[in-house]
Amino acid sequence: MLERLALYARLVRIDKPIGTLLLLWPTLWALWMAADGPPSWPVFCIFVAGTFLMRSAGCAINDWADRDIDKHVKRTRERPLTSGRIAPWEALAVAALLALLAFALITPLNALTKWLAVAAVIIAGTYPFFKRFFAIPQAYLGIAFGFGIPMAFAAVQDHVPPVAWVMLVANVFWAVAYDTAYAMVDRDDDLLIGIKTSAITFGRFDVAAIMFCYAAFLLLMAWAGAALALAWPYWLGLAGAAGTALYHYTLIRDRDRMRCFAAFRHNNWLGAWVFAGTALALAVA
Repeated sequence: MLERLALYARLVRIDKPIGTLLLLWPTLWALWMAADGPPSWPVFCIFVAGTFLMRSAGCAINDWADRDIDKHVKRTRERPLTSGRIAPWEALAVAALLALLAFALITPLNALTKWLAVAAVIIAGTYPFFKRFFAIPQAYLGIAFGFGIPMAFAAVQDHVPPVAWVMLVANVFWAVAYDTAYAMVDRDDDLLIGIKTSAITFGRFDVAAIMFCYAAFLLLMAWAGAALALAWPYWLGLAGAAGTALYHYTLIRDRDRMRCFAAFRHNNWLGAWVFAGTALALAVA
């Protein structure tokens, strides 16, 4: 039994929290902005737990969808489902259970948040199939990873203001940036098996595209900060995020696989800079 649970833990990437963090940071930015400071503890706990559960469910459904593809990619061929240590139905069952638990968490919240949660589940469940036909599936991932933004505003304010949608678009650019660096790690394998990724679509302009997406993200987040009249610490946070993006350029410019992967993982700190600036700006206001 314990061995089975360990395999399920690997299936949902408990040992690799970077995905949860990249999903969590935009949600936290939005919660603090929507509440004009720290949100209530119940709402905070619901969103943190829900982020973990939905990311885990997304990993399970992604591995189920890619079970015949991952065996051809060096980095993924030893995953529990791909290697045959768990069955496809088990991955689906784990994904369904985690999604149901996440939905149960939001039962105390308003109807708008619940409807947005339904949309979030649909987006998360369909993302793995976009790499079959969509040239930049990372953009769709950005919607999935940023959907906590409108949900946070809905939960706190019972409506979704324009600034939330601007932040969602900003998150799409950020996701394309970090996940293109991630896709550069697997580009050779992805070319052989014929799936779509932004690293393949951008080709020799991959590094330039990543830096453009970082710039677009920062500009849109600057607009959001100005629209909400956030105090000076927010701008220091954005400056720290910009410096982090420039550091990532030094990692990806030579297209070395391991350095590109390091740049992907380091985006946790970019998200943390924005959150620190947001929280401090609202604390001193």
